[in-house]
Amino acid sequence: MNTVKHLKNSNLPQWPRRRFLFNIASYFPAILLASWLGTYLDLYFVGEKFYEFPLRPFPGVFSINIAFTLLGLPFLTWAFLFLMNKMDRWKRWMFILLLSLAFPAVEKLSEQWGAFRHSDKWSHSYSLCGYFLFLVIVWQVFKWTNRRNNSKVK
Repeated sequence: MNTVKHLKNSNLPQWPRRRFLFNIASYFPAILLASWLGTYLDLYFVGEKFYEFPLRPFPGVFSINIAFTLLGLPFLTWAFLFLMNKMDRWKRWMFILLLSLAFPAVEKLSEQWGAFRHSDKWSHSYSLCGYFLFLVIVWQVFKWTNRRNNSKVK
C-alpha cells in the first residue's frame, strides 16, 4: 500500500486524516475499569445488603446483575466517553452532574419495574455522590490512557 506525502513547499492545505467513529483500543482501559469497578462495587453493596437485584440472569450463581455489568455498563461507558470527548471542559462537568442527578431517578424506576431493590439503610444521595465520583474517575482514566495518543482529549 502506497502512502502519498504532502509536499513541504506546497501551498495547498493538508487533508485531515480520516478517523473511524471510535478507536476501541483508546476506550478499552476505561471501559474495562468501569466494568471491573461496577462489578466489585455491586458485589460489596449487595454483600452488605444495601441493595439487591431481584431480576438477574443466573440468580443461583450470581448475586449481582452480571448482564448489566458485562454488557450494559461497557456500552454505556463507551457512549459516555464518546460524548465527553466531543465536549468542552465546562460542558463535561455539567454533563457529569446531570448524569449523576439522573441516575437516582433511573434507580427509582428500576425499583418500580422490580429489577432493583434498596434496603432501608440506603439513601439516594449515596447514588448521586457515587455516580459522580465513578464518572469522574472513568473520565480521568480515559484522559490519562490517551495522553500518549495525542487524541482530542483535553
